[in-house]
Amino acid sequence: MNSIYQRVLGADFNRLHPQIQRRFGFSSSDGLASIGNGIMDEIWKGRFYTQPFLQVGTWRRIMFPETGRDIPFMIENYAFIDRFGRETVSWIRTFESRRRRRFDAYMVYSEARGRIVDYLGSHEHLAVDIDLSVDDEGGLRLRSGAQRFYEGVIGFRFPMLFSGIADVREWYDDSSECFRIVVDVRNSIWGPLFGYRGSFNVEWRRVAARDVPDHIRPCRHERRD
Repeated sequence: MNSIYQRVLGADFNRLHPQIQRRFGFSSSDGLASIGNGIMDEIWKGRFYTQPFLQVGTWRRIMFPETGRDIPFMIENYAFIDRFGRETVSWIRTFESRRRRRFDAYMVYSEARGRIVDYLGSHEHLAVDIDLSVDDEGGLRLRSGAQRFYEGVIGFRFPMLFSGIADVREWYDDSSECFRIVVDVRNSIWGPLFGYRGSFNVEWRRVAARDVPDHIRPCRHERRD
């Protein structure tokens, strides 16, 4: 089974650096998990008026207000089939800042939208369209687009006035033999909101579908994309 990233990128997937191909090329049928550990060189936030926005994000593990330098972190990527039969890849990021913080996300391929949809937070309240591309150095670029909020019977397009556009780049640094990542989240009116940059190494673990840890799976699954 091809990964959801291979499905979206098609032939362009082969332009990725081999290590990035490996990291984004596994699916639930492979019985693998990618566990990254490293250091965030910097975690930053925007001006003072972004503080309430970031604080609200902590309620559902979406964003957080802490900042700092040289912060240990872990990223856990498991591929599994969710309760609706969708191929899913977890993005569970844990930051050991002054207070341990998590940033949870779950990516699926949407048949209806013909793209990856990223469900943000522990309860998958926010569904975000993701555009993928390959840069000239074989890195993967992810850019967020339209966003929708779902809770119970409620569902609406989330106004971008109260959210941000995320620009993410992940690549492999041959000289340092590590993965690097840069995340930048901005609002067209409020400016820079949140971001981080750092490096990490990956450990590959064998894991059966039934053995995906409970702390990896979302607290609530959202069917609508």
